[in-house]
Parts: sequence; C-alpha cells; structure tokens
Amino acid sequence: MKFKNRSTRLALTLSLVALLGGLAACGAPTTEAPDAAAPEGAETEAAGGEAASDLSGSISVDGSSTVFPVSEAMAEEFMAANPGVRVTVGTSGTGGGFEKFCAGETQVSNASRPISEEELAKCEAAGIEVIEIPVATDALTVVVNPENDWAECMTIEELNTIWAPEAQGTVSNWNQVRPDFPDAPLALYGPGTDSGTFDYFTDTVNGEEGASRGDYTASEDDNVLVQGVTGDVNALAYFGYAYYIENQDSLKSIQIDGGEGCVEPTQENVLNGTYAPLSRPLFIYASKQAAEERPEVKAFVDFYLDPANGGLVEETGYVPLSEELYQASKDRFDKGETGTFVE
Repeated sequence: MKFKNRSTRLALTLSLVALLGGLAACGAPTTEAPDAAAPEGAETEAAGGEAASDLSGSISVDGSSTVFPVSEAMAEEFMAANPGVRVTVGTSGTGGGFEKFCAGETQVSNASRPISEEELAKCEAAGIEVIEIPVATDALTVVVNPENDWAECMTIEELNTIWAPEAQGTVSNWNQVRPDFPDAPLALYGPGTDSGTFDYFTDTVNGEEGASRGDYTASEDDNVLVQGVTGDVNALAYFGYAYYIENQDSLKSIQIDGGEGCVEPTQENVLNGTYAPLSRPLFIYASKQAAEERPEVKAFVDFYLDPANGGLVEETGYVPLSEELYQASKDRFDKGETGTFVE
C-alpha cells in the first residue's frame, strides 16, 4: 500500500533522534557532573549526599506516561536531597499534560513527542514561555504475550495493516496480518488519544498523526496495557521501552523490520540507529517564568540535566543522552531559550 507523506515535524523529530543517538554513541554519560553554579539558597551536594539544601516549595509535573518513570525517579532523588521541596508527578498523557502546563497548573511537562504548534500557541496566549529540553531516547516497543509463538518480527507495513483506520471492524484475526499466522482473534491494546506515544506511533506507522482504528482497548496508563497483554495470548500492544523492561518476564517484544531487516528494541540498537523508525526522543518542558522566579524549579531541572543522574534514566529502561547533549540542554535552559527544535 502507499503511505501518505510524513509530516515535516516527524522528519525533524527523526533527525533529532539521529542526533541524540549519534552523539550518545560517541560518549556514554559519565558519573562526574560538570561544575555549575547552584541556585540561590541551595546546597551543592550531589545526589545521595548527606547535606540537605534549604530549598522549599512544591513542583507539579504532569504529562506523558512514557516519561513518567524518569521524572518519578528524578523527583524521588531530588526530594531526598531537598527535603523542603515536594515534587508531584502525574500521568495525564502528553496532550493532557500540555493542557495543564499551558493553563499554568504545572511547572514541568513530560512529553513523548514535541509540543505541537497549536499547543505552543495556547501557552503563548496564556503568557507562558516554553523551554523544550530533550532528556532521553526511547525505543517504542511492540509487545505480545509470551505464549505467542508465531509473531517474532513484523514490518511497518504489517503494523499498518493492524492499526490503520480502515482496519477497524475488518482486520480482526492474526491470519489477516500474515497468512501463516494462526486463525485467532486479534486483541489490541494501545495508548489513548492524549498520549504522545499514540501520536508518534500513528504518524510513523499510519502516515498521519492521530490516524488509527478506534476499536481497541485504550488507556493513558501503560500498566493497564501491560495487564491486557499478559492476560491474553492473542493480544498485541505498543508503549515505551521502560514498561517493557519493567515487565519483560511477562511480555515478549517484537522485532521490527523498518526496511533493513529485523531489529529488536534494545538500548544498543537505539544508540547505533538500527532500531528504526520506532526510536524517538523524550522531552520535558519547563516554564521559563517558573524557572526564573522559583529556585526550586530551576534546581529540579538542573538536577534532571546533571549527567551524574543519567543512571536514573538508564535504570528506567531508556537511553541517557551523552554528557555533551545534557550540557547543551542545560545551556539552553540556563539561557532561557524558548520554543521548540521541531518547528
């Protein structure tokens, strides 16, 4: 079948993936953080140190469930070092997170895709200046039940056969995807429409952001999707790599053939660029005003971008950026450079 032309936004996003992967491959994150001036009123003790800062206040983070594990880990370690600050992290999906962010309800927004032009305009209309910050790279993962012994590798075209809008009500069996697959019902689970993962997957697989069949079990909570697949031998789902890693004993990942042969989702294959086209950058977005006016917000983002904390990214299953890229993101944040890389 013929795919629609992919948007300029997707092409630029993929270029950013290549940039992140290429630079990360040149040098893995180190455990030594570059010296940086601490926010006024804060201690300079590294994460896990004994000294506590005198920062106080609260920070609200919301958005992507894909980025949630990273922000949750960062928040826990940051609060341990700064007991006077409370950081809450929610999961309303990338789109839902931007709604709260642009309404001034949160200071940091998790996103598994770049902010859209409409969302950026909404923030600007509300007087909120947005700083886009890449924080990691993800291998968007397609999974099945471990008892599924027929699906080992799938092409992007086969994923399109399953998930295209015209598949709704018509593609309901595995053997409709590939003739040698069994005559068994196809049970689908996936992110809801507020999810950045949904946006990225539909753009990549179906050629248009938001274009998808609607007759599947949708949830913004990836754990719901995991449970659906573990409970049904005929199920298939897609979500961020971290949720696969966390549940790999009860899930099986599908290798993806993007045109160059079957490649499994691994950190190594994200770094070397072979897991394509389902690798993608992950972001946080910070309010410029909040970072300038609230020392605890600046300190939290600085903590997030400290290469010494790259291990927290890796522990959640994602690929940390190189030290050079973390420093570039920090420079962008410190200068208050607003807007998005993907215009």
